[in-house]
Amino acid sequence: MKKLAVLGHPIGHTLSPVMHNASIQALGLGQEYEYGKLDVPPGELLVRLAQLPAEGYAGVNLTIPLKEVAFQGLTQLADSAKILGAVNTVEFTADGMIGHNTDGYGFLQALEEAFGRTVAGDSVFVLGCGGAGRAVALMAALNGAKSLTLADVDAQRVSNLEKEISRIAPAVNLFQCLEPAAQVQACRAADLVIQASPVGMKKEDPSLLPPEAFRAGQRAFDLIYMYPETAFLSAAKSSGARIANGLGMLLHQGAKAFKIWTNISPDVSAMRKALEEKVYS
Repeated sequence: MKKLAVLGHPIGHTLSPVMHNASIQALGLGQEYEYGKLDVPPGELLVRLAQLPAEGYAGVNLTIPLKEVAFQGLTQLADSAKILGAVNTVEFTADGMIGHNTDGYGFLQALEEAFGRTVAGDSVFVLGCGGAGRAVALMAALNGAKSLTLADVDAQRVSNLEKEISRIAPAVNLFQCLEPAAQVQACRAADLVIQASPVGMKKEDPSLLPPEAFRAGQRAFDLIYMYPETAFLSAAKSSGARIANGLGMLLHQGAKAFKIWTNISPDVSAMRKALEEKVYS
């Protein structure tokens, strides 16, 4: 039996085992693979990763707050991880551990699926420029976004991200937006709004932006996937924006990871059905 898992700290909220085990069963691979979850604090990650192959693990996913730790600590990185500066998928090979990032792929696939297009030619507003926001902002810049407005309460974080984007995609127009009042106007002007902060992971969390920050014709995408509609998405929908949660991104990054580990194409429809049953029922 080959083992797979997602590592995080905390890890209780994850739906990765739900979707991966559904695919494993649908493919008739239940005797060969199983997918679990492990709570691993950041300070223990690199030691724990080194132990896992001997315990029968073929690969793992990483979630908050381990992605940057792995990027800094692993010696072998795929281009996807180098570009995004974070690792969400670790492949165990005969030549050691290789860090990948499938989040960027999952993000673009999810946008295409939800809205029929990705980011080409768009003005994009990114709310929250930490690990997840940084990754999607970089992907948007590399995939044809016309402009990016980076919104966060942490000025240094925004400044660092702006420098990164300027280096890899100098043609993209960049704007900083630190004040809440200015964020409302900047958000309303954007074609695509991405909510990448952790606000909304608790069901009672309010939206960081009011309904007047949105308008008809916009697309609003929240990376949070645990609920059908966060307060952020409700606010956007009430003003006429088209909305999507992060379920598609979770699905497609996971599908890509499974192919990396096993060289087997997963059953994406089984994965999607399992996720939707968990979130929408």
